[in-house]
Amino acid sequence: MMGRQRRDQGRLFYEFRLEDRIPENHLLRRMNVFVTVALADLHKELEPHYSDIGRPSIDPELMIRMLIVGYCYGIRSERKLTQEVELHLAYRWFCKLDLDDKVPHHSTFSENRLGRFRESDLLRHIFERVVWTAMAMGLVKGEGFAVDASVLEANASRYHGKAPDELDWTDKQRQTRAVAEYLAALDETAEPNPDRKAPKVISPSDPSSAWTAKANKRVQFGYGLNYLIDIDEAVIVDVEATPARTYDEVEATKTMIDRTEQCFDLKPKRLAADTAYGTGKFLGWLVKDKKITPHIPVRDKSDRDDGTFSRSDFRWDKRGGHYICPNGKVLRTSGTIHGGRTLLYRASKLDCDVCLLKAKCCPKEPARKIPRDLHEDARDVARRKMNTKAFLKSRDQRKKVEMRFAHLKTHHGFERMRLRGLSGVRDEFHLAAIVQNLKMLALRLIRPPPQHACA
Repeated sequence: MMGRQRRDQGRLFYEFRLEDRIPENHLLRRMNVFVTVALADLHKELEPHYSDIGRPSIDPELMIRMLIVGYCYGIRSERKLTQEVELHLAYRWFCKLDLDDKVPHHSTFSENRLGRFRESDLLRHIFERVVWTAMAMGLVKGEGFAVDASVLEANASRYHGKAPDELDWTDKQRQTRAVAEYLAALDETAEPNPDRKAPKVISPSDPSSAWTAKANKRVQFGYGLNYLIDIDEAVIVDVEATPARTYDEVEATKTMIDRTEQCFDLKPKRLAADTAYGTGKFLGWLVKDKKITPHIPVRDKSDRDDGTFSRSDFRWDKRGGHYICPNGKVLRTSGTIHGGRTLLYRASKLDCDVCLLKAKCCPKEPARKIPRDLHEDARDVARRKMNTKAFLKSRDQRKKVEMRFAHLKTHHGFERMRLRGLSGVRDEFHLAAIVQNLKMLALRLIRPPPQHACA
């Protein structure tokens, strides 16, 4: 006999504990152990940013927990997030809300994220607390780091970009946070950086974003999400937001490495990265200033494919400070630096005129010239490492940071920014890194310890 469900859902009272409805192996229950530790001094950090008078505000811990839920499950809209927390028992439990407690209005998030949270640098503080927890669990070795950047689309239309000389900011535009931050940064810049190319197109709504074709091979405005990870367990030890430009992303790596050393006393022995980081200037900083071994392919365009001698065919005499050509003649430099980073070594025209190898060396020039980067010694160090087993291992381990980006976009729905301006993007990136580290910590637990253990 077929059974039928006959039940009246009109009961007024139900008796159950919310705690009993959340399985022990639920992700949020596992994450809660570490979130409790990370938010332990939250109120102390935010106290200077609240008034001593007036009505009590919504507990900031509740809002942070709700944001963690949103970024963990790909709920990017605050309006949608409040609806989900209203309905989902596990979300309510994680946010320390009982069934009768009221969920904050979505507009409350905007007010706090653009105000107190940003002014206090709270999300950076929480991120560092989570990293400290990972270090205490022995998940950060500090021996090898990997760095990479991924482009995420800015909250700006790619159809409304303008050339810099066409922009005429209105009073209304100047009052927006993104434009005000951009103009303030321009005022603080004393002189333009010659290594940083001026933008060809600027977004009127989010001028700090960069016009790029790196993401999805489609031209758009975007930001660079920069991750520095410990390659042992792929813990994100630092995160930085930049415009989606290669120069800014490489410079951000210097910031992250210095900050990681100052904050966590972590200094890696080696750094793995892709060819975008293989410039002479960055490798020189890494080898000479930081004493870090680069496991980075060198960005090199010195090889020729026209049958003539490449630079590698010329021997560098380190003691004499000059090159020696295949015919044994010397190429010297005048010491003039070209382009801010290159020395030119020239052969004597008298030597080249009578050389039997001229047709294979400089058939179209009166004498051969060899450019040498000011940091060529550091580039040579990186080249030698490229032929080692350790480099091949680092190349495989570097994929861990790429997987971080893939999981963020695939599992967390993080492909386009919601906030504008570098400060807003920085907040979003910190939240993303916090959630990814928390998720990694939670999955390392065999079973969640008792809640009172972290009280």
